[in-house]
Amino acid sequence: MAGIGFELRRLSQSQTYFGLLRAYAYAGIVSSGPWVLSIAAILMLGMLSIGLVIPSVQITRFQVSVTWLIALSLIYTGGFQLIYTRYVADRLFERRPDCVVPNLTGALLVLLLPASVMVSIAMLVWFPGTSAAYRLLMITGFVLLCMVWVLTVLLSGLKQFRAVLLIYLLGYGSVLLVALWWRPYGMEGLLGGFVVGQLVLVLGMARLVWQEYPPTRLVGMDFFRHQQNRLWLIPAGILFNAGVWVDKFIFWLSPGTGDRIIGVLYSSVIYDTPTFLAYLTIVPGMAVFLFRMEVDFVHAYDRYFNLVRSGGTLPAIEEQRREMVIAARHGIRDILGTQGLTLLVLIAFARVILPALGISVLYSGQLAIISLGVMLQLLVMAALNILFYLDDLRETVVITAVMLVANAVCSWISIALGPYFYGYGFACGMLIATVVALPLVNRRLSRLNYETFMHTR
Repeated sequence: MAGIGFELRRLSQSQTYFGLLRAYAYAGIVSSGPWVLSIAAILMLGMLSIGLVIPSVQITRFQVSVTWLIALSLIYTGGFQLIYTRYVADRLFERRPDCVVPNLTGALLVLLLPASVMVSIAMLVWFPGTSAAYRLLMITGFVLLCMVWVLTVLLSGLKQFRAVLLIYLLGYGSVLLVALWWRPYGMEGLLGGFVVGQLVLVLGMARLVWQEYPPTRLVGMDFFRHQQNRLWLIPAGILFNAGVWVDKFIFWLSPGTGDRIIGVLYSSVIYDTPTFLAYLTIVPGMAVFLFRMEVDFVHAYDRYFNLVRSGGTLPAIEEQRREMVIAARHGIRDILGTQGLTLLVLIAFARVILPALGISVLYSGQLAIISLGVMLQLLVMAALNILFYLDDLRETVVITAVMLVANAVCSWISIALGPYFYGYGFACGMLIATVVALPLVNRRLSRLNYETFMHTR
């Protein structure tokens, strides 16, 4: 497969500002496109249904149901996403592509069977008064979303960003078309469209995996026998996703900031609106993140370990280690600079942007501080990415655990302090995680030669 790094390197080699801009634009589209499409489709669907889905509270119930499905499925599959992607990378390095599909099937069966049982029980116990169609769609949606996250991370890990983007375009286009067609059926019609779109995503990505790695058997369980040294990936994935969502849960479930919408699902208008807008500001930083990691850092990483494997001299190896350090530092510096500039633009024009979107300017301060938290979250992601490349799995667990606890504690304190401090908890939590993560990365890179030759993990 053609790697995204080769494509970005080709685009940036024209030595012109336009070529560099084109490379960053491409990186921004392939890195942020899937989730921007997801958010845009759900919002557009809500806007187009106003006045046609009556009562309008059904639109809110649909959007809140989908948000909870996304959050819980991401946390549930967080560990599995990482450990299975690593298993596939190891088998491809061993030139055993026939292992990919059988073990994907076997692992998904083990992952989804308990998930189906748990969600079915939850829908029966905690959603009294809702229709059977709603409960069935929620169960189906959760199972399909679990598959979507696993396949998305697998294909992204294999650098199939462009294919993932096209499949997401097709999937969320289907969500819009089917949901608009079925909106006369109210919340269940909108949710039905969402589920159909997830089915399109699963089929599209599964077909791509099948084409790339034709299987010799349908189901395999080898995956469970090769993970003794990779088990740290499970808590790392779960803790990271929980750390990203924990502040939202706290605001949703707190009596003073959350409202019950349907069943046991809550939302927080005062926190959700600026949080959604803040996450849209991450697009420039994601472009820099992908470009710097896939072009500069991975290039230096490959040269370093190629020298190690081929028996290169110590001075040559040390020189490549320095290049890795420089690439990592430049990547983090550029992410910080790009997101910092984006944040300044947002602060300067918030009083113009918010009214244009029909949102009160009273959210401008909260939007700025949550955007700062999002920028810091991106730095934590960059640090985790470097540590994943270097196989420092225990350190990733430490960082993600700190991220979860700090975000939870600081968010709870911000609620106790009052509305003026909403959003500061998330920003402080991410700042603490960043302060822990970056020194760990620096220490690991400075000891890379020793860890590579002398230490067995």
